[in-house]
Amino acid sequence: MTQVTDRGLTLPAARGRSSVFATCFVRGAMAAGLGLGALAVLVTVVWISSPYPDSGPGGALRAAAGLWLLAHGTLLVRPGTLSGVPAPMGVVPLLLMWLPVCLVHRAARDALSYEEEFGYEDDGVESPPHTGSAPTHVWGAFAAVTCGYLLVGGAAAGYASGGPLPASPVSAVLHLTAVATGAAAAGFWTACGRPRGPLPRWVPDVVREVVADRRTSTAVRAGGAGVGVLLAGGALLAGAALAWHVGAAQDAFVRLAGDWSGRLALLLLALALLPNAAVWGAAYGLGPGFLLGTGAVATPLGITGTPAVPHFPLLSAVPQEPRGTWLTWSVAVLPVLAGAVVGWWTARAATAEEAWGKRRTALATVYGAAVCGAAMAVLAALSGGPLGTHRLAALGPVWWRTGGAALLWGTAVGVPLALVLRWWWLRVPAAPGEVSARGWRSRLRWRRRKPEAVPAPEPVGDGDFAPYDFLPVGTWHDTGAREARWAALREASGGLMPDIAPPPSPEPVAEAELVTELDTVTELEPAAEPEPVAEAEVAPEPEPEAEPEPEALGSPTPLPPPVVPPVPAAPPASAPTPPPPETGGEPPDPR
Repeated sequence: MTQVTDRGLTLPAARGRSSVFATCFVRGAMAAGLGLGALAVLVTVVWISSPYPDSGPGGALRAAAGLWLLAHGTLLVRPGTLSGVPAPMGVVPLLLMWLPVCLVHRAARDALSYEEEFGYEDDGVESPPHTGSAPTHVWGAFAAVTCGYLLVGGAAAGYASGGPLPASPVSAVLHLTAVATGAAAAGFWTACGRPRGPLPRWVPDVVREVVADRRTSTAVRAGGAGVGVLLAGGALLAGAALAWHVGAAQDAFVRLAGDWSGRLALLLLALALLPNAAVWGAAYGLGPGFLLGTGAVATPLGITGTPAVPHFPLLSAVPQEPRGTWLTWSVAVLPVLAGAVVGWWTARAATAEEAWGKRRTALATVYGAAVCGAAMAVLAALSGGPLGTHRLAALGPVWWRTGGAALLWGTAVGVPLALVLRWWWLRVPAAPGEVSARGWRSRLRWRRRKPEAVPAPEPVGDGDFAPYDFLPVGTWHDTGAREARWAALREASGGLMPDIAPPPSPEPVAEAELVTELDTVTELEPAAEPEPVAEAEVAPEPEPEAEPEPEALGSPTPLPPPVVPPVPAAPPASAPTPPPPETGGEPPDPR
C-alpha cells in the first residue's frame, strides 16, 4: 500500500517508528546521490567530448566526486603540479554550493509531515500533534536524514582520494557535517511552518530575550536588505568592469581553451563563479577590496603590490591602474545606499505601530548594520580561498575587513538617517485632504492616529443658560432679531413665502393708558324669568339603560358611553322680553 503526500512523493505507509526513520535515512542518502550523480553526468559529458582525455572513466568519476566535495566548501588538493608540491584549491563556486544545500533542504522538508508520514501509532498511542516545539520523533527524523547524507558523503570522499582532486579529510568532515545539518535543520523548520514559538529549555535566558525582542527581527530584516543592496551593486560593478575590459576577457577565454569542449567547461566554470564575482564587487565598493595574491590588494584607491592571478576571463575585469580615478571613487555610492536602506528599514519599523525612542531606534539600526556585516563576512570567507602556494595562497576578499567595513558604513549612514526619518514621520500629520512632502507616509500616519477630540462650543449669553442650536441667540423681544428670523425663513423657503410679512411687532404702550377689565364694569340687566311650562308638555326624561353585567375576567367588554339628554338652550340676553299676560291679578314676584 502506498501513500501520496501533498508534495507528490510516493512512500510506503509508515506505521512504526523504525520504518519512518528508515525512510528518512533513505531520503538523506538519495539527496546526496542526486547531487553527486548530477555532477558525474556533467563531468562525464565533458570527458567524452574531450579529444585528448587525461584519464579513463574512473578518473572522470573521481574528479566529479572531488567537485561535489568542493561544492560543500571542502579544501581540495592538486597533487600533479609542475613543481611537484601539492597545491591546495579552496575557491568554492557559490552557485555550485547551491546544489547540495537545496537537495538536503528539500529532502528534510519532504521527510516531515505530521498528518501523513508521522501519523503512526507506537504501542497503540497516536503521536501528539504539532504544538510548535519539536517532539522526539522529529529529532530522530532529523538525525536519520543527516546520517544518510553523511554516509554517502564519506563514501564519496574515500572514492575521490585516489583521483586527480582528492579532498582533505579534516576539511571534508567539517564542511560536510556543517552543510548537512544546517540545510536539514532549515528544511525541518520549513516543514513545521516556520514556527516562531518559544525556544527549547536548554537555550539560555539571555538568548531568549534577544530573540523575543522586536528589535532582533527588525535588525535581521534591515541587515538582509542591506546585504541584498550590496550584492546587487557588486554584481552591477562586476558586469560593468567585465564589459569595460571585454577584449582582455575574450583573449583569456580563447587562450585557455582551444576546442569547443574545453570552452564549454570554461564557460560553465565562469557561470558557477558569477556569485563570487558579485561578492568581490561588493567588497571592492565597501573599500577594503580583495586580494590578488599574497601582498597585492585591489581597492578603489588603486592597486598595491604586484598582482599574481591566473589567466582567467573573470579576473580580466580587475582594474589595472595603480591609482584610482573618479570612476573608481564613485563606487562609494554603493555602501552609502546600503546604509541608507538599513536606516530606512529600521525607521519604518520604529514608526509602524508604537513609536520607538531615539535610543531604541539607534540601537536597532546598529544591530541591523551588525547583521549586514556578519553576513558579508561569511560570504567573503566563502567566496575566496587559496589556488596554490606562495603567491596564490590568498585570493579574494578578507572576511574581517569586509564585515567590518559593512558594519561601519551601516552605522555611519544608517543611524543618522533612521533618526531623521523617525523625526520626520512622527511629526503632526497633515489633514487627509492636504498634500504634504511625506506623501503616502503622511496619509498612513493620519489613518493610524486616533482622531482628536472636538472641544465643546462655549455657551453664549448667560452662563447658567446653554442655548440650543435651533433657538435664536438674540433677545426674544428684539424687533431686529425677529425680522432677521423671518427673512431667513423666507430665503430658506425658496420663494414659497415671498408675500408673507412678519407679524407686527407690539407697539409700546404707556403705563397710564393701560386699562384692565376690572376698571370698567358694565351693569347687566336681570335676565327675564322663563315662562312656566305645563306638566303635560314636559317630556319625561328617558330612563337610563341598565348597564350590562361585566363578564368574567379575561374577556372584558367595553361599556357603551352614557346617553346625556339634550339641554334646551337659553334665550340670548339681547332678545326682548315678552310682555306679561293681561290678567286681573298682580304680577308675580320675580323672586
